Amino acid sequence: MADPKGFLTVQRELPKRRPVDVRIKSWSEVYEDFGKDRLEKQASRCMDCGIPFCHQGCPLGNLIPEWNDLVHRKDWAEAIERLHATNNFPEFTGRLCPAPCESACVLGINQDPVTIKRVEVEIIDRAWAEGWVRPQPPRVRTGKKVAVVGSGPAGLAAAQQLTRAGHDVRVYERADRVGGLLRYGIPEFKMEKRHVDRRVAQMRAEGTDFKTSVNVGVDITADELRERYDAVVLAGGATAWRDLNAPGRELDGIHQAMEYLPPANKVQEGDLAESPISAEGRHVVVIGGGDTGADCIGTAIRQGAKSVTQLEIMPQPPRTRPGSQPWPTYPMLFKMESAHEELADLGGDRVYAASTTEFLGDADGRVRALKLVEVGGPETGFKPIEGTEREVPAELVTLAMGFLGPEKEGLLDQLGVELDQRGNVVRDGDYRTSVEGVFVAGDMGRGQSLIVWAIAEGRAAAHGVDKFLGGDTALPYPIPPTARPIG
Repeated sequence: MADPKGFLTVQRELPKRRPVDVRIKSWSEVYEDFGKDRLEKQASRCMDCGIPFCHQGCPLGNLIPEWNDLVHRKDWAEAIERLHATNNFPEFTGRLCPAPCESACVLGINQDPVTIKRVEVEIIDRAWAEGWVRPQPPRVRTGKKVAVVGSGPAGLAAAQQLTRAGHDVRVYERADRVGGLLRYGIPEFKMEKRHVDRRVAQMRAEGTDFKTSVNVGVDITADELRERYDAVVLAGGATAWRDLNAPGRELDGIHQAMEYLPPANKVQEGDLAESPISAEGRHVVVIGGGDTGADCIGTAIRQGAKSVTQLEIMPQPPRTRPGSQPWPTYPMLFKMESAHEELADLGGDRVYAASTTEFLGDADGRVRALKLVEVGGPETGFKPIEGTEREVPAELVTLAMGFLGPEKEGLLDQLGVELDQRGNVVRDGDYRTSVEGVFVAGDMGRGQSLIVWAIAEGRAAAHGVDKFLGGDTALPYPIPPTARPIG
């Protein structure tokens, strides 16, 4: 185990974020370097519990106590082997996952939990720097062909596992670059795209083929896809966004988050000189209090917004774990992400328990303000509170209210796969859909969820595909029985 007294002698510590006034002038990641000596001390806080509930908290089943111990012992090379045994892309999860493992940490019952997420990202960053991450091409090819539709985390995980199993895998992506939401939904300051690029380069070297700017269901029909391939994995995500049906919604300057964020990322890729949707010099309102809303805030600030306001219909979450969400469950707590720090520094506002009732426009048909009203909690059905109506300046509005499931038009309609009551693709315990030879992984079958679930489901779907193609499989199935789809 790590230091038997580590959790008693070492306090939880995370790397510092660069000063707000410095970091908002660039798009690079916000954290300062964290020395490996300090990181090794953080790993020593792991208690090697008799029952490590962090395993239960992590959908991938990461071997957290093992690699914490290896880091504490300074055996970083073996630590990345244990980390890669369960997680294809720890550089993604270490930056983007909300760390349900830390919420389940036994130490967290009465102390600050182990900095699991930070140890994870430092292991993989060290591994890349030392050259320990190498292509792993298969020794034997099966001759079986598999198409993976979508290059987000679920699709990439499935593709890498299936390629390493010896199948000929082609990943289709309708955008012009590989990565899905990792590429165009996550801003550079949250995860620099070099992390995606070098992982895709590794996958190409292993034999995975990528085809971008191909909209499956339009450029290639479902029948053509099934004729060309022995199996198909649907990993297109939950991309049908939730809209806001309020008077004035048709005004210029009101955009979905996934209309606003991609061009900002394209500017950082060098594909655009400037974004066609810019917050520069404008009063910005972000509707939605989740991670995507925070991404919109950080992006607007870096574009030079005059002011930023974030609206959320739910009440403000508590700062400490409520009794209704006991350990080791994942609690819904008040978060202060880097973008929220920047918002506070700018003098912006996070408004909770508020609902937009109307958008107001100017003579040119562009939004200039919105009307909101304070509302009661979910138990009241978000009933408006009389006398709380007010106007907020809004020259650019982004809607970051989540997603309703996968898009049905095109591929899913052509395949005729069965859908559940929420509009997600039905699958069995092996991630097979109702159509022979077609599998589904990630948000397209699960609904909008976490990146760690996407990777876990991609790995699990690869297990099912490999068994379907060969009658048996040596690929792991990471999803615990209690969380698997019902077959």
